[in-house]
Amino acid sequence: MSRALLLTVLACGVATALPTAAAERPRPAAVRPVADDAAPVLVSPAAWAEMAASRGRYPMFDAEVARVEAEVRAGMAAGVDVPQPRDLGGGATHERHKANYKLIAGAGALYRITGDRAYADFARDLLLAYADLYPTLGLHPAGRSPVKGRLFWQALNDSVWLVYSAQGYDAIRDTLSPEHRRRIDDDVFRRMARFLSEDNADYFDRIHNHATWATAGVGMTGYVLRDSALVERALKGTDRSGTGGFLRQIDLLFSPDGYYAEGPYYQRYALAPFVIFARAIQQNEPERGIFRYRDGVLLKAVDGLLQATYGGLIVPVNDALLEKGIRSEEIVTGVAVAYAQTEDPRLLSIAAAQGRTLLSPDGLAIARGVSEGAGRDFEFRSLRLRDGPDGDMGALVFLRRGGANGQMLVMKNTQQGQGHGHFDRLNWLFYDGGHPVIRDYGAARFINVEAKDGGGYLDENETWAKQTVAHNTLVVNGASHFAGDWRVGEEHGTTPLLFETEGATQIASGRTSDAYPGVTLTRTLVLLEHPDLGFPIVVDLLRADATRPGLYDLPLYFNGQIVTQGFEARHAPEARPVLGDRAGYQHLWVDAQSEAGAEPRSLTWLLDGRFYTYRFVASAPTRALLVESGANDPNFNLRREQALIRRMEGQAEAAFVGVLEPHGAYDPTAETVSGSTSRIRAVELIEGDGADVIVITLASGRIVALGIAREITAEARHRVVRGGQAFEWTGAWARLDRETR
Repeated sequence: MSRALLLTVLACGVATALPTAAAERPRPAAVRPVADDAAPVLVSPAAWAEMAASRGRYPMFDAEVARVEAEVRAGMAAGVDVPQPRDLGGGATHERHKANYKLIAGAGALYRITGDRAYADFARDLLLAYADLYPTLGLHPAGRSPVKGRLFWQALNDSVWLVYSAQGYDAIRDTLSPEHRRRIDDDVFRRMARFLSEDNADYFDRIHNHATWATAGVGMTGYVLRDSALVERALKGTDRSGTGGFLRQIDLLFSPDGYYAEGPYYQRYALAPFVIFARAIQQNEPERGIFRYRDGVLLKAVDGLLQATYGGLIVPVNDALLEKGIRSEEIVTGVAVAYAQTEDPRLLSIAAAQGRTLLSPDGLAIARGVSEGAGRDFEFRSLRLRDGPDGDMGALVFLRRGGANGQMLVMKNTQQGQGHGHFDRLNWLFYDGGHPVIRDYGAARFINVEAKDGGGYLDENETWAKQTVAHNTLVVNGASHFAGDWRVGEEHGTTPLLFETEGATQIASGRTSDAYPGVTLTRTLVLLEHPDLGFPIVVDLLRADATRPGLYDLPLYFNGQIVTQGFEARHAPEARPVLGDRAGYQHLWVDAQSEAGAEPRSLTWLLDGRFYTYRFVASAPTRALLVESGANDPNFNLRREQALIRRMEGQAEAAFVGVLEPHGAYDPTAETVSGSTSRIRAVELIEGDGADVIVITLASGRIVALGIAREITAEARHRVVRGGQAFEWTGAWARLDRETR
């Protein structure tokens, strides 16, 4: 059974309609509770009845019922299996207990939707088996998690089990005999809630996604068991003071714009318990106004997460797996819950792209809206998502042009991102034509692949993926930002500077003076359009201002096949040297490197029928190195990814300029090529007193010029002169284009 089943039921409500064949069968009698005081509270009986009555009317909902029914029927045929825990993630017992909580959730939903008592009985039998097992368990025997679970190797998975199983139990609880209900209440749900919130009180009170799952599970258990003390503990922490708990997590983990502290990938994961428990709170205590809390920050979080996707995949910031996208069950859940609260028709287009919905009132609303054609295209737009509880710890910036699969420039000016954060302040990524062009490695992990270190994060996540040299930002003296200590990084935000998105020049900039002692890094990125260019181009200016000379390395991880190497370099086809011995350098092979030079250089590559030319200059001579990841990797844990590194030595002040130009087309089927030659003839950096000008000479002879001040002052006047050319402007930046020199 896929994990999607779980979230299918998870959105605190379940409803459904079977496919046409199932709808034509005689319908069972309406569900009749054995105990009215145990009636469902996570989804109202009326909402269940509405879902049952909708069968056969909405294809998306019918398909979800059929999918869940097939999975639960397969589980019923296999029989109850509740093994003694022994394995890490991906192992047999781990996967069995994970499948079981999905079966409990799915069977409970199907009982309410179909009225078939066999589903309720199956969920009951599974839970009674857990009532036999759980009281006998100590801490899980495997793994090295600092907070072990009992069913699973880490308490996080126990919390997830509780969130899902509580929903299934709520759906069938009123069908049980008093004795069965008492056993399951006391020996499963109360014991697990006590284990998570009392035995592991520090874990429960953390401000972290693990604790979000724990508070959601304990709080939902409280509603199901009619235990207000458990609910208050979940909402306000173990001492009920509000210094911990679910509400405090909303306060501290989200910015006012809905950006999540650990980045979009973990925002995807944490979104599920946030919206699932919020939906339960709304159902049981609407007076709390949970979806209005902090100006509706949970609903903003759904929109912000969708904005942080390209081509349906999540932007890989921090510990991210590249394959996760909008079809993950957590985002399916978030979209359904957000739509039920807002009726925003743009969300229906996302749901249609996801191709599925939930067995819940929210999922029913989605299916109805899609069936009735009420959707509108989701607007992917340029925006800045502030970071930090007060929005003052930096920002994640998106500059877009050309719609969902056009150009997207991402600038990471955020805070550290807790223990999942990478040392990559002022990093950037670029997407075009449906692909990542300048990309990020993400996490070194094969999730739940037991053969790869139990499915957890690999050692190379620390030695490579998190290190600064693995990203598209500046490394100083061969060391990572904050000396590779995330706790130090967590103390410092990034300062946003410019953010303007009107017209043909979209610009963003940020600064950090904390990544290295005595070094200030300032970066400005521009998505720029001109009639003589086929596509928008990216202009990048990075300045380092230090108190003493140092070694500067600026990597660029590009995606594609090199076509033209626009600089002379020595290659190493036989003895492949390694770039260094620490801070990620030990994982880079050097394939070619140039001598230090001041002349403009370029590199052109081909990606899926489009050419990309990267031109680069600097304020002092630099070397150009072509490198590839994978060195010192005896277990083949790393992907092979290529990069260009620009190296400058012996300077205190440095400026690096890069211009990335998409151009042309290549059709390998028709064997046709057009526009393979860059439309840019030259790039020049002119440094002035307190300001810089980047001059781009086009093949047409026209000049694109961009003036950028080093300090952001609206009234300041700037004049930069070289060789008889004078560039003058007032303010932080200006387009200074000319017809010719």
